[in-house]
Amino acid sequence: MTVSAPLEAARRVAPAKARILETAMRRFYDDGIRQVGVDLLISESKVTKATFYKHFGSKDRLVLEYISTRRDASLESISGLVIAHADPRVGLRLVADAVVAQVNAPGYRGCPFQKAAAEFADPTHPVRVVVTEFHESLHEIFESTLVRMEHPLPGEAADELMLAYDGAMAWSHVGDVIAASSALRRIFDRIIGESAR
Repeated sequence: MTVSAPLEAARRVAPAKARILETAMRRFYDDGIRQVGVDLLISESKVTKATFYKHFGSKDRLVLEYISTRRDASLESISGLVIAHADPRVGLRLVADAVVAQVNAPGYRGCPFQKAAAEFADPTHPVRVVVTEFHESLHEIFESTLVRMEHPLPGEAADELMLAYDGAMAWSHVGDVIAASSALRRIFDRIIGESAR
């Protein structure tokens, strides 16, 4: 869920490729995908143009790797929190805690998936497909956790958790981070309280 998780995954590849991806992770998140050019990425990564194109071939491929790396790391982090305890209620509370920590972290500039979706309007674009996959997978994690908790309406409750998650990510960036964090916790706590176990 945090920027550090995708960077750790990036370090498992060739050093030059990792530097390019790390630079892209930071710059795309801070400045916007379309605002960051290849020349800037090459310069800040301290690689040659040939090295950039050897590893990625194009900016489009780098953008897709960027958003895919974020998706994979975020889902791995959230899944890990949910299954970290035998009690799924504790797992959901850990997810809420992680979201609150993320939106309160210095440098938080909004949800990277929401930002990417805003830059790529076509829902069939590969970046949007990855964003959709992230949200569908997150919904599945929430719903399966609520089924384990014997929630009476796990699908509908998962919808509410998704709205709380995405809402907190957006509101924290453009509005009141304290209110967004509090509302997120209230919604998670209410849904957890509605479960049989």
